[in-house]
Amino acid sequence: MTSTLVTSCTALPLGGAGPAWGGPGLRTLTPTPVASRFALPHGGSWRPRGGPSERYMLKIEKLHAYYGKSHVLHGVHLEVQPGEIVALLGRNGSGRSTTAKAIMGLVKCEGVIQWNGRQIAGCKAYEVAHLGIGYVPESRDIFPTLTVRQNLMLGQKGNGQGSRWSFDDMYRMFPRLKERQNTEAGVLSGGEQQMLTLCRTLMGDPDLIIIDEPTEGLAPKIVELVGQYLQALKARGISVLLIEQKLTIAMAISDRALVMGHGSIVFDGTPDSLRADAYTRKEWLEV
Repeated sequence: MTSTLVTSCTALPLGGAGPAWGGPGLRTLTPTPVASRFALPHGGSWRPRGGPSERYMLKIEKLHAYYGKSHVLHGVHLEVQPGEIVALLGRNGSGRSTTAKAIMGLVKCEGVIQWNGRQIAGCKAYEVAHLGIGYVPESRDIFPTLTVRQNLMLGQKGNGQGSRWSFDDMYRMFPRLKERQNTEAGVLSGGEQQMLTLCRTLMGDPDLIIIDEPTEGLAPKIVELVGQYLQALKARGISVLLIEQKLTIAMAISDRALVMGHGSIVFDGTPDSLRADAYTRKEWLEV
């Protein structure tokens, strides 16, 4: 394949009109004591952004990526629709995290990465974030010497006016963060740091969140809370690309499941179809 390395950002200039799309019918959450903390902010409702309509928010075609001379991604194709949770599954080393980094402009790549119809391959990470894509890395990357509240402030765009999310929303979702808001983030537990990272990304008011291994090393109760958090995002019209190894949570909350192997997508279907596909599970997922 002949392709050209993308070196410049060709996306919509920052500050221009954003995308518009009407979300599909959204599933209603069953009210629970925990889910009630995820009520719409300030009693409002989800609002689409203005701009040209596209079937897919995110569309990737023939994506190749490299670390030095190592060819890691080999022609990845995937799409994410508005309000959809897509699970990206696979063994360690299959290319899932590299795919996320390529979308965010953190690794050199070749191919097509379209955000609401506009090519964003070659954009810098901060440009991608300003266009409406949030990223929660596996490493969490909190600022350990800053307080919880200061970490959340760093996630805001500008002064945060017009955002769908506030500090109170974050504290309502994860009350433990409110209790620890003046505590340095470096002394938080692993679960608390994960809550903080998820909330810091939300403070940037994204339309799509890419989340890399959010349940890794967490206690079962925290894993359940993360699952409810993801369902709440979908109910508010926010799309999620979930990179996860725990099949139980991924299959329970996702609309579609993608499986990666050797840097390519080897399966694209519903969770039910993956459950029925014994060959794919054995060949590409089971250890």
